[in-house]
Formats: sequence, structure tokens, C-alpha cells
Amino acid sequence: MIDLRSDTVTLPTREMRQAMAAAAVGDDVYGEDPTVNRLEDLSADMLGFEAALFLCTGTQSNLAALMSHCERGDEYLVGQQAHTYKYEGGGAAVLGSIQPQPLEFAADGTIDLDKAAQAVKADDVHFAKTRLFCLENTQGGKALPLDYLARAEEFARSRNLALHLDGARIFNAAVAKGVGARDIARHFDSVSVCLSKGLGAPVGSVLCGSRSFIDKARRWRKVLGGGMRQAGVLAAAGIVALTSMVERLKEDHDNAARLAAGLTRIGEGLLRVEEVNTNMVFVSLTTGAAGELAAYLKGRGMLVTPAPRMRLVTHKDVDAGKIDAFVEAVTEFRKDFLERRL
Repeated sequence: MIDLRSDTVTLPTREMRQAMAAAAVGDDVYGEDPTVNRLEDLSADMLGFEAALFLCTGTQSNLAALMSHCERGDEYLVGQQAHTYKYEGGGAAVLGSIQPQPLEFAADGTIDLDKAAQAVKADDVHFAKTRLFCLENTQGGKALPLDYLARAEEFARSRNLALHLDGARIFNAAVAKGVGARDIARHFDSVSVCLSKGLGAPVGSVLCGSRSFIDKARRWRKVLGGGMRQAGVLAAAGIVALTSMVERLKEDHDNAARLAAGLTRIGEGLLRVEEVNTNMVFVSLTTGAAGELAAYLKGRGMLVTPAPRMRLVTHKDVDAGKIDAFVEAVTEFRKDFLERRL
């Protein structure tokens, strides 16, 4: 199977399975799981924070962060297509009573800071209080420019806003920019990191911040149903992910570039390929082709998510040989698709 729907479909490595089987465990609600504690210490150290918290999912991690930064009736500034706004079930509003103020992303994944400034509400009883500015890195496969992060930090500080990063793929961003994850995280008050995407762990995210912030987030994790017991069997895979899977993300980026180049060569009349930055390839398809292409590929053991603007995501379980096989299958489909339209 060649699955390019997302990097969430990765399977745990043999090393991860062995670490999970051998993990020392305790009751994490009591703070007694040594493997969870080790994962949290490792995460905080790698991102340059005082503390970290292991959570079930990235959605739970982001929600705990928003609820720790904001009170009921507060507001956060966020991208219109951001995961924390569009793809997490409206949790901030439903469970946190926090109002989102969505703003459009620019093509490079940034939010215009002048427009963000205009969206900050005055201190007036008619308005929700703007408390938080949320960014996402990577966003749509784009690693945010480092100078923009510095300007975003300055913007947030000047308006007394907290700054949260949905850093689900922060290590992809770091590898793409040739820096350490700390160089990105240092601009933020809190960062959420997914272990179960390109890093390959089967489950889990970590939320990093100050010690007092994480203490508050730990309580919200409990409220959100995330008090865990012998969670070391899960944390063990996360430790392997952070210690052995970061540098290999470059392979995914290289394979995405390989995929984009192959599709560009055969795309005329079927698809147009956008510029690739990390492990995501976006292609715009001829009207009506998306569903047909997805069905054609599925019949050949290849999975994609059909959409007029299709996202193809490389990961550790798709090597260069599978990329070439995928391009060959799309080439065959294009020939058949165009012949049927003559």
C-alpha cells in the first residue's frame, strides 16, 4: 500500500514497539510514570521550555493550551484555515467559551500583522478581550520565515497577547529551515508538538511552556478527559520519535520534491503542481479528475484524498521507489483520462 493521504498514517517502528513493550510505567495522574516524565523532560529541553505535558492528541494539546491562556469570553486571533480553528471541532468555542477571530493566511502561511493589529479589540465591555495570537508551523506544508516569527513575537508582546504555536510539524519546519526546533519555539509562550505525524509514533502530542502554564494545562487535560494512568507504554514510542526520527524528516522532504518533479513532468492536461517546501505536495486537478484519479489509484493499492486541490503527504513509510511507482500510476491515468476526452 502506498498511502499519501497524510503523515498520520505512519506505522510505529520496530524500535518503538520494543520500547513500548519494555517501558517502565507508573500512574501518570500521580506523576509517577517514569517514562512519561522522561518524555516530558526531553520535550521541554528540546524546545527550550521549563516544562511539558504529554497529551492524547494534538487537538487536545491545542485546546488545553487555548484554555490555559484564555478565560471564558476571551478571544484568540487565528488563521482562517488553521487547524485550531477549522479542524478541531470548534473545541475552543464549545468547551472553552473562547471566541475565535479568524484571519486569512498569506501564501507563505503567515498572518499579516497589520491586519492582526486591526483585529485586536479595544478594552470595551462590548467586545471579547483579545488574549492570544495563534500561529501554525508548518502551515499548508510551508515553514514560516524565521524573521516573521520574531516580528510576530514583537507584535504579541506590544499588545500584551500570549503567543501559541500549533507546532504539529515544528520539526519539519526546523529541518526545512536548517535550524533547531528551539530556534522556532523561543518566540512563543507555548508550543504543541505532534509525535504521531512525521515522527512516526502511534499516538500522542506534547505541550510545552512555563512551569506555571503547564500546571494549569495539566488541570485542563484532566477536565478534557485526558488524565492517563500507565501511559509510559505510549510515551516510550514518543521518546524514540524525538531521539531518532527528527533528522530523517529530510528524506520525506526530498521525496516530496521528487514527487512534485515527477508529477510536473506529466501534469499537462491533468494537474498543476504547487511549490514544495516540506513534506506536502499540493496539486490542482482538471475538473472532474480528482474522484476518478483516487478510484484509479485505489485499485492499484495507492491511497489519496480526492479534492480539486489535492494534498499528497510523504512520510517514512513511502520511500523513493514508491514515489516513482506512484508517478508512473498517475502517468498511466493521465493517458487514459485524456484519451477518453478526445
